[in-house]
This record gives sequence, C-alpha cells and structure tokens, in this order.
Amino acid sequence: MEQKEINYILRKYKDVFETLENYDKTRELPFQRKRIDLTLSIATLNKLKQLKAKTGKPISQLVEEKFI
Repeated sequence: MEQKEINYILRKYKDVFETLENYDKTRELPFQRKRIDLTLSIATLNKLKQLKAKTGKPISQLVEEKFI
C-alpha cells in the first residue's frame, strides 16, 4: 500500500481513528451507556414523568437529549 493510499484512508476515517485512540486511553466508547444515581426535586421528576407520558420516551432518553 502506498503512502498516498494510507493518507487518504487516514483523512477519510479520521473520526473513527480518533475514537479508537480515545478508547485506547480511556477504555470507553462515546456510544457506551453508564448508569448513574441522580438526585432531582419532586417537581422536576413530575415534569419528566409528564414528558415521558406525552412523548413515550424513557426519562433517561429525555435527559440525554437535553445535553446532546
């Protein structure tokens, strides 16, 4: 394989190589999920439950969408 082909592949899949490099450092992939404990007020929890009923989405997905 020529250097030209190697450079092309590195440019084309740059994001994949960066993800794998980060995985080597942290052992975590960006699409992995991790369970955490969270303390919320009753009012916030009730609003999330209303949104869950209205949209049919899980509360975790609603929270995640607000930060992405």
